[in-house]
Amino acid sequence: MSGPWLDRGWQVFPAEPVVEAWVAAIRGPVLSRLDGPAGARRHGNTWTPGVDLIPNDAAGRAFGSGPLAGAALAMARSVTGDLPLHPGQLSVTYPGYPKRDPDESEANHRFRRLRDAAHLDGLLPLGPDRRRYLKEPHAYILGVALTEADAGAAPLVVYDGSHQVLRAAMAEAFAEAPADQWSGMDVTDIYQAARRRCFEACPRREIPLRPGDCVLVHRLCLHGVAPWAEGAHAAPEGRAIAYFRPCFPDVADWLALP
Repeated sequence: MSGPWLDRGWQVFPAEPVVEAWVAAIRGPVLSRLDGPAGARRHGNTWTPGVDLIPNDAAGRAFGSGPLAGAALAMARSVTGDLPLHPGQLSVTYPGYPKRDPDESEANHRFRRLRDAAHLDGLLPLGPDRRRYLKEPHAYILGVALTEADAGAAPLVVYDGSHQVLRAAMAEAFAEAPADQWSGMDVTDIYQAARRRCFEACPRREIPLRPGDCVLVHRLCLHGVAPWAEGAHAAPEGRAIAYFRPCFPDVADWLALP
């Protein structure tokens, strides 16, 4: 159960045959789906969010592949149990990321450029004031790299140890309420204060990946995407990573489990 992902909040697992076979089976078919409406780009045509773009079953099978397996998923499940996988996200970045969309505020764009748009998954911004609520209690974040990309091609960014800072903050936020009430509680202020502490105290790490590499990120770890470095290159399809973030059936596990 122990490992770097629990100690520092993330861990990279080098490519292994079972994951490489899965990547080989899904890469072409899923990248072709970027040509449809689901592949709409954002941030000045430099990012495709690709939410639910991979039509996999609960075991990760898609386009004739076998189930998703390997050391990273086994490590995650040693903590969270064998949760069914949801349709995966295909996050793709392109040279120039992030450019500014016409409807994006200067403050939001600056945060994306200077702070990697770092965030805690599951706290969704709702309403006209974009207040944060725990609506998706993810169990873990598992990324599987699909394409070749230079280290500077908008890699994933994580903040070492930020999961411990954010765990303490969320435990304080929810201390007086039963778990079935957490989703209705506004945690914006305490979350933003904790995020500032993470920026000050937690080392920022860029995590480049090669095809078939997996990255396992703790559900409470602050993370984002680095800007595309000048001169960096990637496959013609862009820097593509498949992400899986299954949710806990029991929201209390979001804080109770390691």
